[in-house]
Amino acid sequence: MPSEVALLESRAMRDEHQGRVEVLDKVKALVTLPDGIHLRTEDVARYFEIHRDAVHSVVKRHRDELQANGLITLKGSELQRFHMAVLATWDESYPQAGAHLRLYTRRTVLNIAMLLRDSDIARCVRTYLLDAEEEGGRRQGYASLDRRVTKVEANLDTVGHALQELGPVINGISVRLDRLDRRLDATNQVVGAMSNRLCDLSDDMRRMERRMDSRMDDVAHQLRELQRGQRRKRR
Repeated sequence: MPSEVALLESRAMRDEHQGRVEVLDKVKALVTLPDGIHLRTEDVARYFEIHRDAVHSVVKRHRDELQANGLITLKGSELQRFHMAVLATWDESYPQAGAHLRLYTRRTVLNIAMLLRDSDIARCVRTYLLDAEEEGGRRQGYASLDRRVTKVEANLDTVGHALQELGPVINGISVRLDRLDRRLDATNQVVGAMSNRLCDLSDDMRRMERRMDSRMDDVAHQLRELQRGQRRKRR
């Protein structure tokens, strides 16, 4: 959830909440002019329980943003027409129109609530906005989870049928794997026997080599003895 400081500092974040004008009356009753739309500077100051100079200060710093959210200044003939159509019918005593009249809408007041730092009412409005956003996020999260659970439940039957169909296939694969295991065991036995036979053949070869070496030694010795006997005869 965004913090109150982020709401005070970020116009983009304020724009996201600009349509939530209903929170104003939930925090405190907002009294408008007889047209039910506009408020004067003193009306805005009374709502936020601050001096009107504080309202003027916010307007001075954020005029473009507030004008985008309904702030207007009436002068000349426009002011006279508004005075005759709205203010002249008001039971409350209202002085003759001056040189200009600054008017605010509910969107403008909400915008000011997200800009005023030194007003308990403005802080309450911001808190209400952020709490409502968090609660809305939780509701969306619950709704999303509910939809996901419903989807899983709807697919359980399909999953069950699929598992039933897979049962024979899995069983057949299991049988084939058992056969392969038996064949591998038989192959391992054959390989083991061949390995043992090769070891025996290797031992036989070594014994034959030793006998051949011994016989070759005997033949060589006999040849040497024969040669010595022939040399003695010649002498």
